[in-house]
Amino acid sequence: MAEKELIQIINKQIATDFVENISMQELQQKLIVFINELIQTDFKKLVAILYKIDVDEHKLRSILRENSGKDAADIIAVLIIEREMQKIQTRKQFGTKK
Repeated sequence: MAEKELIQIINKQIATDFVENISMQELQQKLIVFINELIQTDFKKLVAILYKIDVDEHKLRSILRENSGKDAADIIAVLIIEREMQKIQTRKQFGTKK
């Protein structure tokens, strides 16, 4: 349930068309491919997406520095998923009750 909602939100936030019935691992892999493409072709768009999603810049820089040998797109994908999951949880916790 949360996975489907997460994929819908990510599709809307970053203008992708990931199918909604994929696993979290598949979502992460698709995000990695998408992010690597942006790193190579449109870095400004990647920065704008991270700003729009509200990924903590200091946290991102710190994690990238600590994991300099790891794929940056993998790290960014995990942070995007984590941030969107936080937003889903917050909406559920503080959303209006009907």
